Amino acid sequence: MADHRSVSLWYLALAAGLVPLLTIHATFLVSVLEGHIPFCIPYWDSCTSISRTGRYGFSYFIFKGTMLPAAVLGVLFWWFNSRWLQQLGVHSRGVACVPWLGLIACVALGAYTLALGHAGEGFNLIRRIGVVLYFSLTYICELLVSAGLRSHPLWKSTGNRLLNLCQLTLGVGILSVILNGVAPEFYSRKDDAFEWILALLINAHALWLAILWRKSRFRIRLWAG
Repeated sequence: MADHRSVSLWYLALAAGLVPLLTIHATFLVSVLEGHIPFCIPYWDSCTSISRTGRYGFSYFIFKGTMLPAAVLGVLFWWFNSRWLQQLGVHSRGVACVPWLGLIACVALGAYTLALGHAGEGFNLIRRIGVVLYFSLTYICELLVSAGLRSHPLWKSTGNRLLNLCQLTLGVGILSVILNGVAPEFYSRKDDAFEWILALLINAHALWLAILWRKSRFRIRLWAG
């Protein structure tokens, strides 16, 4: 029987994975309908960056109005991932780092979101730093959580599958770097597609963790007594 003094948190994890993913697709469709960007399959055609979908018209307000709460959700998500692993019996230095790396990643996402749509070198620098920190530190958090699960005897196979997803994400990132070096003209036509694919993979990992939170019946006690 569930303890009524505790609350299930898998909905929070679900929101942390879904909100950013739904936001970028919603702003893409709104920007297409308003004529700011052409219709295409951004994962393949590379017709627009994620940033451009949230710069103009009504999509500007959608992007900021949802990505800022998503950054807050992300902070909570990574904090509770550390608690979840500790409840499972996983204790390591990497697990202890997850909340703080996640905090920096989500602050970077918030800074990127606030700077989006504003002109000037300062805002451009904030956006570039923000997106690099968000993607890289979020990936490291996912890697640490996956490795933590693999170290648990009952979750080893699940941890391995999550690490396979992390390897796929890393492979896409490495491929983009290689193409940028050996075929810069081709990469310049496809760089936006890599951004979309990386965002999809990162959020897919978060959604997978949400399923695992539910499967493990992860709960947090609200008060003692």
